[in-house]
Amino acid sequence: MRSFRKLRDDKVIKMADKPHINLVFIGHIDHGKSTLIGRFMLETGHVDQRVIDKFKEEAKNIGKESYQYAWVIDKLGEERKRGITIDVAWDKMETQHRKITIIDAPGHRDFLKNMITGANDADAAVLVVDAREGVKEQTREHIFLARTLGVDQMIVAVNKMDRVDYSKEIYEQRKEELQKIIKSVGYNIEKVKFVPLSAIEGDNIVKKSEKMKWYNGEPLERAIDSLEEPKKPVDKPLRLPIDKVYAIKGVGLVPIGRIETGVINVNDKIIFMPANKTSEVKSIEMHHEKVEHAYPGDNIGFNIKGLSKNDIDRGNVCGPVDNPPSVATQKNTIEAKVVVLNHPKGLSIGHIPSLFCHTASVPVTIVEIKSRINPATGQEDIKNPPILKNGESGVVVMQPLKPLAIEKASDIPELSRFALREGGSTIAAGICVDIS
Repeated sequence: MRSFRKLRDDKVIKMADKPHINLVFIGHIDHGKSTLIGRFMLETGHVDQRVIDKFKEEAKNIGKESYQYAWVIDKLGEERKRGITIDVAWDKMETQHRKITIIDAPGHRDFLKNMITGANDADAAVLVVDAREGVKEQTREHIFLARTLGVDQMIVAVNKMDRVDYSKEIYEQRKEELQKIIKSVGYNIEKVKFVPLSAIEGDNIVKKSEKMKWYNGEPLERAIDSLEEPKKPVDKPLRLPIDKVYAIKGVGLVPIGRIETGVINVNDKIIFMPANKTSEVKSIEMHHEKVEHAYPGDNIGFNIKGLSKNDIDRGNVCGPVDNPPSVATQKNTIEAKVVVLNHPKGLSIGHIPSLFCHTASVPVTIVEIKSRINPATGQEDIKNPPILKNGESGVVVMQPLKPLAIEKASDIPELSRFALREGGSTIAAGICVDIS
């Protein structure tokens, strides 16, 4: 059987003896995420110095010499021209103890939908923060979203230490302000590692830097090596959110996505929801190698029978025919626990934000605020408040304006988490409690 044509988006690695981690790099625009990835891949031997030298010369010709490392992962012409990450990019590498799928997520607010896709695919995150600038708008938003989307492990890379003369005092200031935010969204701050480094100079990437002798912790590679491989929920039904769909001449339809729960096998009978289209798995590929089975955490492309590109799209979820993914339509309501993050007027009845869940985004109407939750007790303390203000949490009822595949947290928590966005900002985050 013919192999799928090479797809830029299908950057995945085969299950092996080493634990496999999907690692997303997040943070504010221009804080050095792509540069750090490129330098990390050079220092660990996954990119040849000649490639970097070539990028350096090409970047110099357009007046952007400092982008030499970023171009390892930023491959789109528009990304290189503008010097920003636009789409999510994947690549693979190994450390001494881990196999890693690197995910480079955009930092610009205009491409937050792509950042959500990247975070949704991740088991752990490296939050990159400029030592000079500290916490910025997208720094906060990316922390909130990572936690909301179930990224339970985090490393904080305080980057560009060379620009602050490797100052311990400035590093400690950044660490303190970040700890407060990270802890406030529910991370166990004792398990979050902070690494001061310079991506452009290569300090504290693989080896401890002599320029920061005051730092007693690990370099970035060792911090990544200590990340825990997540448990794989293979005992749950298959849930595979679709990121992209390709119609490949001579091959057929190839959806791309990351398995959240369950197992997919060649010859399985499957259904896509909310499209309500059934098919059969002809073949499965990971990193352009054919496999018979794929498991939670695997990013795959799979060839299917009998459907056209118009039948399914991004945001659909694949599952078994005999246990299809749950769907909320315009006739349903979604009951959810939410926390309001950032809205000048608060969340109130009649709001129509966009709900982002796995790879889907649909507009929803807030039709009821059932209660406000006391953060100290976790119990309802006010029934039917008129509004939920910033920092408050509560139970709301939403009506989707388009069909949405979403699961109850009690059944499949991996597909119950969502973010609400309005006016270009994330205003709230939550989990689905029930579907009427």
